[in-house]
Amino acid sequence: MKKLSFLILMTVMMNVFLSAQDIQLPAPDKTGGKPLMQALSERKTTREFRQDKDLPLTTLSNLLWAANGFNRPDKRTAPTANNRQELELYIAVRDGLYFYDAKNHKLKLVKKGDYRKNTGMQDFVGDASLNVIFVSDLSKATSRHFALIDCGFVSQNIYLFCASEGLNTVVRGSFDKDELGKLLNLPSNQEVLLTQSVGYPK
Repeated sequence: MKKLSFLILMTVMMNVFLSAQDIQLPAPDKTGGKPLMQALSERKTTREFRQDKDLPLTTLSNLLWAANGFNRPDKRTAPTANNRQELELYIAVRDGLYFYDAKNHKLKLVKKGDYRKNTGMQDFVGDASLNVIFVSDLSKATSRHFALIDCGFVSQNIYLFCASEGLNTVVRGSFDKDELGKLLNLPSNQEVLLTQSVGYPK
């Protein structure tokens, strides 16, 4: 009986341990979605989100790939000046902060816990299912000016994906850059340039 109880306890502990680890995303569905002209017609900014509904892993997978994933062995869905590929994405979801490892289409855990409200100044930020954090390695970028332009390409990819999937989104410049840098443990050559909230309509 003691042996069985020990095995059950170890199984529970292992499940808790695994839930706090990296997440291998399912392969993105590259065939779905609305036609481009329809998505452009429906693209909009919305600052209201349902608080009680998280994005399924398949939707999160598709969104991150559309935003800045690899669509060729060494090229991404969004361009960068001189192909420097200096822009990386982090996300804040209900259970933690993650780095999007685009090459392996994987989420790497940075910090466990709900830090969504820490990604911006507005009240709605904590309600969004997902907050995307755009981080540039300025030592790789052609310039900070071009890094900011590159953020725009990725943000528009997110907007179009959200229009195609019936999700709400808003790009945001109102955030505490130093706080986010500390939360993400960013080195001095990396800087948070932009954030974007995504979630379901109310």
